[in-house]
Order: sequence, then structure tokens, then C-alpha cells
Amino acid sequence: MSVLFHGRTVKGWVLGPAAEVPEGRLLRVRKVHSAVRFFDPKMLRLLRWVSERYIAALATVIERSYPPRVVSEERVGSSGGGLPAYAPPPLPATHEPSSPALSVLTSYGGEGLLQAGTTTWLRPLPDDEQAVCVDAVTACLARGKQAVVLVPEAEPLPATAGLVLEAFGERAVAFLGGEPRERYRTWLRILDGGFDVVVGTRPAVFAPLDQLGLIWISREVHPGHREDRSPYYHVREVAMARARLDQAACVLASLCPSVETVAAAATGTIGVARPPRQAERAAAPFVETALPEAEDRSTRLTTLLKRSRGAAVIVSRRGYGVARVCRSCGESAACAVCRGPIVVERGTPACRVCGAAGACLNCGGNSFGVERGGTERVAEWAGRTAGVPVHLEAAGQTPSPLPDLGSVLVATAAAVKDVGALRLDLVAVVDPDRALRRAGVHSGEQALATWMEAAAWAGPRSAGGRVLLHTRHPSHPAIQALIRWEPVPFLTAQVRARAEAGFVSGFPVFRIFGSEALEQSLRGAGASTILSTSVPKGTLCLVTVPPDGLARFRDEILRLASGGSVTRVEAEPQL
Repeated sequence: MSVLFHGRTVKGWVLGPAAEVPEGRLLRVRKVHSAVRFFDPKMLRLLRWVSERYIAALATVIERSYPPRVVSEERVGSSGGGLPAYAPPPLPATHEPSSPALSVLTSYGGEGLLQAGTTTWLRPLPDDEQAVCVDAVTACLARGKQAVVLVPEAEPLPATAGLVLEAFGERAVAFLGGEPRERYRTWLRILDGGFDVVVGTRPAVFAPLDQLGLIWISREVHPGHREDRSPYYHVREVAMARARLDQAACVLASLCPSVETVAAAATGTIGVARPPRQAERAAAPFVETALPEAEDRSTRLTTLLKRSRGAAVIVSRRGYGVARVCRSCGESAACAVCRGPIVVERGTPACRVCGAAGACLNCGGNSFGVERGGTERVAEWAGRTAGVPVHLEAAGQTPSPLPDLGSVLVATAAAVKDVGALRLDLVAVVDPDRALRRAGVHSGEQALATWMEAAAWAGPRSAGGRVLLHTRHPSHPAIQALIRWEPVPFLTAQVRARAEAGFVSGFPVFRIFGSEALEQSLRGAGASTILSTSVPKGTLCLVTVPPDGLARFRDEILRLASGGSVTRVEAEPQL
């Protein structure tokens, strides 16, 4: 609807009857834009929780909870002289679920996994995630409930998403992006009760299902589960909150969980479902290490690649190499625009940071001495070594490394996706040390999660699959976690390391911009300052807040914002 607010016409939503009717003049609603009910009382509770947890305007949260409207998709009919009535599109035919066998789910606690109001970390065997997800959804539907399956990306369609959509036919719908009209039409059909299973990316966590019984999050550590726009929510936290509010079950499925999940499991906040350790060891691949030689290669990799029928080689960098020195003036290579590193891709130097054409900061030259290494260079070498065709990952496209194609895939970590069960002869990670040196509090857990997912492509050691890591630090806890196929000790150590750095697990983190006196004001609101630095026109503060002090902190932030002392708030920033 449109209403007059401070002399301007603004759009808004009807939340419900007012507790108190203000005295004086009441202004009329100027226009009703839609008869569609975008949220019910249960969904409004969740949206209010998101608004409070991430310190975002409720209007912004509501707007992010459904796709942008396409007015022509809201069919209008007569409602006897009142507001226009929303006429839903025709619904698909439904069928009753078959009796659930649940053979795989039984190995992970059976229907106890679906206990109302609970969250569980499930660590499946490498070949089990798709099957146990289908079993869990089947059991949920058999109880008369509905389910949401969340995947981190839409392209290519993850194997878990594909199997669920295939298993439940017309009762399931893919809510995975696409053209705006189609996306809004799908949302309207979900709202009208046309589907019992919704398979989607981040926004599907708000899918308007009335009888929600299960939220399944696939690969919960994946960075794609975090929203990069306000309210900056993480799907894991929103799903856990919705499960608690709607009395549904939330399952966090991953071979390697997040640090936050491990910390919550250690305190008993969430449950753990995993097969016996003996079964995990039997399903684990064989992992070996080798000392890297020239260009991060090794004699061992050459030997294994020559006899491999299907392999994946994971490299941390794209391109042919990194420019190190200008051949014209001899100075260290740096971008003339932003001083960033210059990389060579497809024979052309360009800045990795700003994308400008590669030109020397000192003399403007474009001829560089290059430190070779990257997917293009590795693929060039592998093409001369392997006995099968070599495929290079293209930007935005991921060839499927299926062993029956008889090929080698050379790619970055971005190519490690949910492609279902594979049986490659070799999975090689040629520069894991570089991944572990990357800046960021999440670099270690994300590197290990990627390695474990890629290693699963090799299959169990009994099937002959092999994983090779080139490392100068084989005793590094993350490397040892992969070798032992057990991530929890490493992640537990990460919990302690982050706490020592000021990032206590479970404590919300905020990046706040404001006036020069901002740090002192935030301390008065109960926040712990990790970083405070001057920026143009003010101060930037990175703070953490105890969970039980969040309500007080939010009230103080709103007060400071109304007075102009706070200009921007970002919850859970990428660090």
C-alpha cells in the first residue's frame, strides 16, 4: 500500500491492528497495491527476528523475503466491491507419497533427526548425502509436513537438488533464480499451497510454507549461504531460528562443518548425527602428501597423472601466472591504476584487483617476467603428461569431471561442486599451502571443506581412488584433518584461535560507520571493540556483542542513528 509519511508518499505493509489508536488526525491509505498476503503471523515473527538480529529495518527484511513483484502475475477478479482479489494460478496435481523405506536415514538416527524445534549437524558418508536428504524429506511428508531444501548455488544444478526434485515430482518445485516473472509466479504458487517441497538457494529460507517440518541445508559451510546485501543474514542462523519458531527440524549437512556449527555442537546447542567412526574410515579416500617442486608440481604427480583415467587437479589461481618484474625498467610489477598484482590470463596481463590492462606502475610498460603457475599453466603441462584429454575450467563454466569421459579437469576451488558420486583415479591439490595463507578468519575452514568435497570424488581407498596434496607443511592441522578424514579437532582449535583474536563463536559481529566518538558510544552499548580506525568523514568500528546484550545494543544503535552518530551498519561482514 501507499501512505503519506512526513510529507512523502511511501510504500509499506500492513502488519496487523494497532495496539493503540493515536489521537488526532488519521491519514487515509492512498493506494492498495496488492491483495497478496506476503507474510502471515508466523512469518512475521521470523522477519522481526531477522530485523533484530542483524539490526536492519523491518521494511528491508520484508522486501528481501519474497521476489520482486510482477504485477501482471497477480490475477485480479471481482470480490464483491471490496479490495481486488488475488486469484492463484492453477495448481499442479499432487500424489500421495509412497511408504517410506528410509533405509539410509536409519543409519543417521532415523526419524529422530526430524524432532520438532531442533537443529542437527549431519555428516554423511561421501555417497550418502543425496539419499539421506530424500529419506528425510520423505519422512517429513509422511507426517503431513512440508520441507525446504537449501543449496548454495543454482548453476550447475547441485546433485542433491536434482535428486530431490526428481524424487518428489509435482509435489516439489525449484526456486533457484531465473527470469523475474517466472520466479514471482513460482513464489505465488508456493504461497497458495501448490507444493510440499521447495528446493532453492538463500531466499528459499523464507519460502511461505504453512506446515513446515524440515529445513535441510546442503554444504552449510559454503560462502554462498551468506547474503551480501542488507540484512546480511546467514542462511544457517535464519534456518535455525525458523525451525525453533515454527517447531520444525533443521539439518546442517556437510562433510566438513563450519566453525560455528562445531562450537554449537560442543555446547549441546545443536545435535550431531554421523555414522560410526569405522564406517567413516572405510569410506574415506587415501590421502598422501608430496613436497612441491618447480611450479608447484612433483614427480609423484607426474607418475599418478600418467596412469589416471580420470582426474581433477585443483589449483588456487586462475590464469597462466603472476607478473613479478617489469622487463622494461626492472621494477617490481604492480598495477599502474591501483598498485594491485598483475596476472596473465589468455596471454594478456591484467590487474587482479581492478581489472585494468596490465601496465607497469613505474614506466607504463606491458612486458613482464612471469612466475608461472595457475590453471592455464597447469593445464598446458598436464596436456603433455596425461594420457587422456585435459579440460580447463573456464570462468563461469565448470566442465563435469566424470570418469567415464576419460579426462582430466584442471580448475580452481570454485569448480568443486555437488556433482554427485564420482569415482576418479586421482584428485590433486597442487598448492594447499597458498590457500591456508589467505587472509580471513574463514580461510582455514573453507579450504578444508573444499578439499574434503573434492577428495570425496576419489571414492574410498578400497576402490583405488587417491588424493595427493603438494605441501611443505604436512603436519599442519588442516592437512592432518584431511588425511585422517576428521575435521572436528582442527575446527575446535579454530574456535579457540578466533576467541583469542576477539571473535568469540556465537557472538554477533558488526562493522559500523559513524562519527569520531563512535567507539566510545559503542562501548557504552555493551560492545567489545576489535578494531577502530579513522575513515573519510568519520570512524569505522568492528565490534562483537554478547548474545544476551543484543537487544540493548540494537536499541542504542537506533538511538545513535537517529542522532546521526551512526551512518551504516553491516552485520557479520566478510572478514
